[in-house]
Amino acid sequence: MANDLDALAGVVPADQVTGRLTEAGRLAEELSEQGISGVVLYWADNNGIPRSRTVPIQRLPRVAEEGVGVTVLFAVFDSHDAITHSYGGLSTASGERRIVPDLSGLRTVASAPGLAYAPVDQFRVSGEVSEYDQRAALRRQVERAEQQGIELRFGYEIEFSLFRADGSTPAHSGPAYSPHALTVLGDFQADLLRAFAETGLELNQVHAEYGLAQLEVSLRPAEPLRAADEQLLARQIIHGVAHRHGYRVSFAPLVTAEGVGNGWHVHVSPWRDGRNLLTPAGDGSDVHGLGRDGAAFLAGLHRNLPALSAVGAPSVPSLLRLRPGYFAGAHTIWGVENREAPLRLVQGGGLLGEGQWNIEFKSSDASANPYLLLAALISAGLSGLEEGTAPPPPVAEDPGTWTEEQRAERGIGALPTDPEDADAAIDDSAAVSAVFTPEHREAFRAVRASDVAWADGLTDAEIVAGHLWLY
Repeated sequence: MANDLDALAGVVPADQVTGRLTEAGRLAEELSEQGISGVVLYWADNNGIPRSRTVPIQRLPRVAEEGVGVTVLFAVFDSHDAITHSYGGLSTASGERRIVPDLSGLRTVASAPGLAYAPVDQFRVSGEVSEYDQRAALRRQVERAEQQGIELRFGYEIEFSLFRADGSTPAHSGPAYSPHALTVLGDFQADLLRAFAETGLELNQVHAEYGLAQLEVSLRPAEPLRAADEQLLARQIIHGVAHRHGYRVSFAPLVTAEGVGNGWHVHVSPWRDGRNLLTPAGDGSDVHGLGRDGAAFLAGLHRNLPALSAVGAPSVPSLLRLRPGYFAGAHTIWGVENREAPLRLVQGGGLLGEGQWNIEFKSSDASANPYLLLAALISAGLSGLEEGTAPPPPVAEDPGTWTEEQRAERGIGALPTDPEDADAAIDDSAAVSAVFTPEHREAFRAVRASDVAWADGLTDAEIVAGHLWLY
């Protein structure tokens, strides 16, 4: 398969193509016998929006060999399907890429009978990895971590708002976190749990959240590529079950201009030789109650917070969501179980076990490309490990309640809520900007600028409405 890291250096080796053909032929026969008629090849663009092609099951062996052609201009689709040509490298309609399914990630989805889903890698027609492939960006960072003996595990919390089919009537009215809220949804919750289980995606829990008609599912931790693939697949499951029950789902960063938004919090833990590096050693080497290397990983994340936020919350409504007092993570702090911190240390030990220590990154939502964001998180964390830096002391309060002078005294700033500041933050971060190829960086910049141009002159409410159903 093209997911072999050696293939990223250039053209896919012939023996990999042969193996891919054999595997694809076997899968096609098995899936056809199970009543599967097609395979959805899926990826996410620079706006976090899932895109896809569906191929008949009989064509899977051929597609596994040569891929499916798509325009290279998907790299410069903005959030509203406009194609921006402001980046000179993609200034015309000429150019093609091939999307090749990663068969190791192929799943049948209970909420989409008759179809299987497979994530894709993007290649040039020559067989070289596409310079715009976010999945390849994640692979490169995974390989970098492996060279240092580091393994990463990521888990997602996915918040979404559930409406009646008309798209305007909330499916439940609360109370927040109450079983009463879910009671009115009938069999939706049970079917959702069943669909995840039958698809093979492990859930930690489902519950009614704080916002308008809001629910949350949390996915079990997985290695990086699988975590990103499953985040996209989870969306499809939720959409499918909701549609079957007469509901409509919004994963948008905000569903009302003034309300609590939908954050997609990412939990990360770095491991070496089977040990969670965040776990305290208790031998005098710990830093702020963390293992020394785990603290250095956290320091790398903390130092690069503005750039990570620019990748994790890139859309115009994302920037509107990053407000103090909304559990969105609006300031450059980390804290121990502090839900106003963009980096929340979740402690293990006790009932949880020592392996459960992790860091929650909160400045993230559905408009982030999951592969790109996880790549940025790995790169930032590794930069801290490589330099052996230590994070500043944790903050237990909400800096949004402090004066500017108090924040300045502690060296605490706000995460970027201006598009130009967000763009500059990526350039200012060596760790995060290194995740992009030069071509991809310019395409990402062009897409963000096109989104800003679309929003020019609109009210916050109009901006929110324009993003409700995109993800």
